[in-house]
Amino acid sequence: MEEKKFDLNSLIGFVLLGAIMIWYFYNNQPTPEQIANQKAEQVQDSINRAEAASNKNEGLQQSPEITTDQPSDSLVLAETQNRLGAFAYSASLPSATDHETVLENELLRIKVSNKGGQITEVLLKDYLTYNKLPLYIIKDKNASFNLSFATQDNRNLQTKDLYFEPTMTTNGENQVLSMKLKVAADKWLEYRYELKPDDYMLDFAIKSQGMENAINTSQNINLDWQLKSYRTEKSVKYENQYTDLRYLENGEFEYMNAMSDEDEEEVRGLNWVSFKQQFFASVLLAEDKFDSAKLMSKNLVQNEDIDTIFTKQYAAYIPLEAKGGDLNYNLNMYYGPVDYQILSQYKGKQLDRIVSLGWGIFRWINKFVFVPVFSLLSKFIGNYGIAIILLTIVVRIFMSPVVYKSYLSSAKMKVLRPEMQEINDRLKGKENAMKRQQETMALQRKAGVNPLSGCIPALIQMPVFFALFRFFPANIDIRQNGFLWADDLSAYDEVLQLPFKIPFYGDHVSLFPILASVAIFFYMQMTQSQQMNMQQPAQEGMPDMQKMMKMMMWFSPIMMMFFFNSYASSLSLYYFVSNLLTIAIMLVIKHFIIDEDKIHEQIQENKKRPEKKKSAFRQKLDEAMKQAQQQQELQKKGKRR
Repeated sequence: MEEKKFDLNSLIGFVLLGAIMIWYFYNNQPTPEQIANQKAEQVQDSINRAEAASNKNEGLQQSPEITTDQPSDSLVLAETQNRLGAFAYSASLPSATDHETVLENELLRIKVSNKGGQITEVLLKDYLTYNKLPLYIIKDKNASFNLSFATQDNRNLQTKDLYFEPTMTTNGENQVLSMKLKVAADKWLEYRYELKPDDYMLDFAIKSQGMENAINTSQNINLDWQLKSYRTEKSVKYENQYTDLRYLENGEFEYMNAMSDEDEEEVRGLNWVSFKQQFFASVLLAEDKFDSAKLMSKNLVQNEDIDTIFTKQYAAYIPLEAKGGDLNYNLNMYYGPVDYQILSQYKGKQLDRIVSLGWGIFRWINKFVFVPVFSLLSKFIGNYGIAIILLTIVVRIFMSPVVYKSYLSSAKMKVLRPEMQEINDRLKGKENAMKRQQETMALQRKAGVNPLSGCIPALIQMPVFFALFRFFPANIDIRQNGFLWADDLSAYDEVLQLPFKIPFYGDHVSLFPILASVAIFFYMQMTQSQQMNMQQPAQEGMPDMQKMMKMMMWFSPIMMMFFFNSYASSLSLYYFVSNLLTIAIMLVIKHFIIDEDKIHEQIQENKKRPEKKKSAFRQKLDEAMKQAQQQQELQKKGKRR
């Protein structure tokens, strides 16, 4: 076997190859600055991933702890200076932490974070959610208040990512919090919050000093205010119907449809914008109106049968102008209940329009009648259910003359009905339809009976009906106040939970709508004969009104029961008591006030009197009917030929 020998050339080759590799790695290793930058990028990447995860969970989960090795303070500062430029000064101050400062009075507790200088928590002390938890308007990153702008060295920055320095002072009894984003000791952008001792309204200002060398004022400075409204009430469907975006544009009130999946408006001359829930609101007001704004609302409730955390997502994008190189905006913020008594105290701002009291005459009735009357009753009566019953009694007494007028017209028509039937029997056939109608109207006019007088009282009651339909869902006083088996008069009064869902009805049984439906059934049964008396005797070719009335007598109560099953129990309580009182009033009128014999005598006396001079409208109507009759006779003669 051949003996192996030592290979010197191979050894030299390996040594040289190793030396080359050592030289290569030595000369290509990263500098200390590059290592710091890499570590800073790792930290920022971890923060971004944490924020992305937090946003994915709708802001309810806290950002996960970052375990990446932290670079030295000097290296982080170098990276921050490179990224933020002049605004790196604020990041070098001791206040560059996520510390929160608290503003608090008897009504509110507000937390303002150093990061972004924005409000991160608003607690309403006097209210609870439907499941008896503390009621927050802002919490767990459901809101954002941010200014975005370009710097003089072409950087795009956002205040929500920058650190403000807090300074807490007092102004008399008011708490004042100044949050300053500094680029130097004497150059800053300031958010100034001032909270009074017993008020839901904050004075708020955006001001800057000496920022013309830091902010590029030739480009837009945009205010971006966003909020996801929390669900706070028992019925998601019912609450979502009254959750909408409202605003005042050049002194004119406007709103977005609450049931739209997504809505967007370009506004000129914005006085204020309100991100409204059913009973609570977040409002931004301008002392001098904003020149323009873009407002957005998005419905987050895709399935009303599933519990949800949020109902709507709101956004307001408002361009700001740096006049003379600096910002100077005096504003207000309102975080509180949608209470007419509270909002109407802010004179000249029209904030009472945030309350959903309806439009036109319905709002007028609520504003000047039901709101003050119910407030007066509530002051003297501790139970809101009894206050609703008393309000119902007041309304029914006020409307009783209208009920009397309707019933009197019915009684007159009932007495006159045999004579109208005689006209129908004497003038049968379609060819006599016009003449039959003329004689019937002449008889009614001579007897002093107006067939429309029975319809007019019903029309008078309609505005009251629709006004109350708006009043109770908007009345925060009845919220979480119970009556009998209903634990919350602003929500449905569930007495039975069903193991299944009935279409258009729900998965629960509410008792007040059932009682209201029964009362409506008996009321309609009583009024059916009255309504039939108001109808003229059946004529050829005309629909059978009696059958239609019977169908309505069954259909209306069923519709009421289905429609109101998920609505506020206060509304069903009102209609239940209202129909009972109406039935009682009708029985009193029928048995103790109306005398049909006297009515018959009065009609006969009216017929003996000389007929009053016809009005211009009546003359034109009679002439038109006469011409129509003549034309009908000519057509008959033409057919005979």
